[in-house]
Amino acid sequence: MFPQNRPPAPLQPPPGSSASVVAAAAAAAAAASGTPQSLKLTYPETLDRIKEEFQFLQTQYHSLKLECEKLATEKTEIQRHYVMYYEMSYGLNIEMHKQTEIAKRLNVICAQLIPFLSQEHQQQVVQAMERAKQVTMGELNASIGVRGLPPLPHSQQLQAQHLSQHAQGLPVGPHPSGLPHPGLALGGGSGLLALSGALGAQLAAKDERAHLEAAAAAAAKCYHNLQFFIQYFSFLADCLLHSAYSFHVSADGQMQPVPFPPDALLGPGIPRHARQIHTLNHGEVVCAVTISTSTRHVYTGGKGCVKVWDISQPGSKSPMAQLDCLNRDNYIRSCKLLSDGRTLIVGGEASTLSIWDLATPTPRIKAELTSSAPACYALAISPDNKVCFSCCSDGNIVVWDLHNQTLVRQFQGHTDGASCIDISNDGTKLWTGGLDNTVRCWDLREGRQLQQHDFTSQIFSLGYCPTGEWLAVGMESSNVEVLHVSKPDKYQLHLHESCVLSLKFAYCGKWFVSTGKDNLLNAWRTPYGSSIFQSKESSSVLSCDISPDDQFIVTGSGDKKATVYEVIY
Repeated sequence: MFPQNRPPAPLQPPPGSSASVVAAAAAAAAAASGTPQSLKLTYPETLDRIKEEFQFLQTQYHSLKLECEKLATEKTEIQRHYVMYYEMSYGLNIEMHKQTEIAKRLNVICAQLIPFLSQEHQQQVVQAMERAKQVTMGELNASIGVRGLPPLPHSQQLQAQHLSQHAQGLPVGPHPSGLPHPGLALGGGSGLLALSGALGAQLAAKDERAHLEAAAAAAAKCYHNLQFFIQYFSFLADCLLHSAYSFHVSADGQMQPVPFPPDALLGPGIPRHARQIHTLNHGEVVCAVTISTSTRHVYTGGKGCVKVWDISQPGSKSPMAQLDCLNRDNYIRSCKLLSDGRTLIVGGEASTLSIWDLATPTPRIKAELTSSAPACYALAISPDNKVCFSCCSDGNIVVWDLHNQTLVRQFQGHTDGASCIDISNDGTKLWTGGLDNTVRCWDLREGRQLQQHDFTSQIFSLGYCPTGEWLAVGMESSNVEVLHVSKPDKYQLHLHESCVLSLKFAYCGKWFVSTGKDNLLNAWRTPYGSSIFQSKESSSVLSCDISPDDQFIVTGSGDKKATVYEVIY
């Protein structure tokens, strides 16, 4: 390889390489092979050793990389299991506290309802409640069907006994959904503690396979009973709370459930239910409805126009006339008939009210009333048909002389839009509600404000009882409040689940209806609010009216139709 008598040249770093790197590689190779440092290697030998080292390191790198990926996968799986178990534990803990709280509340409700039962039933309920408080853990396990489980540790027994004293149970009847009855129903908190404690004690014996299989079966049974407890207590709470939807509020703000009198839903003038007889497909959202004195015609206000319907005959309906009142994109917000049925007044999202002559073969506009407000939210007509009151979006109440078609007066007080209005039967007082959370009473003879009632919610609707001293108010908060106009007493009604959009008293004054964004039409007894009947429509119910003979109810809804109900007595 080399010329004779010439020693090999010393190693030189290849062009473009680092001398220190090569020296280090050579030293490493020498150390690995046990060759003394002074041994000189040729280029091919050095490159071969570097190649071998590189392959060895690369193999180790791949091996470590696989180990790292495996550990990362195991870590992710452990984290997932941890999160899952944590959520399960947290959910069970929350559920136990929830059922304990439900049991406490049910006891409070029972304590309030028991005085309204007969003496015999009171004794039965009290005895059943006392018996439920004395149920032991063994009786509980026997009643829910848990078999073959070891007894709870002494500490858990004490804890369950302590909890059962604070979450006392209720006597229950057959479950309405057909679920099997568990025997005696204890308070939710103690029942769940017994289930979880028994399951925990069972799982502690991990060394016996048969015992674990029994624990799995018991767990399934416990889960089933947990579901039963949740469903049953939820149903019972809903039933009991539903029975306490009406509350009397005293002058000092104390609320008490109202004990309805025996004749709350009986007697002349009290309807039993309402039957749907007509559907009027208006074609746009119906924001305003009214029915004629003769109960033959219904007027529905939607976008830009009012449509007239003849409901005197059965069958499918189409409008007999269309009154174009506003621009096509502006909604009618209120329409009112004069008592003779020959004049219709329409207001909405415009500064102008239109007065329509219905006596002509083709209805026509005979006058327009223009105010400075950009919109009218509600209308009312005086009992003598001489004056019209309009609730304006600027908060003012404008008084119009219908004979001379002139603006007579403005009542100023609402600091936001005036949304609803009604007038007393003698025509001396006007009641208005506003988006400023107030209801105001105005003296029409003296032209001044008499009363102001402040609320914590916007007022969307109100009605004044034709025969008594009661004012019903529908609120954005979903409450209906019935106020006595001269006393601080009032009733608060809680059947609506969303804002109350319209309200109307029957002309007999014994009942009234309210409609809401929750699709409901509710009929209430005056003044304490016993629920007479309820009808659920397919969309928000925005408006309502009752015929002067109290025989028909008309509603307008968000699904572009009006519905006519016949009141059944």
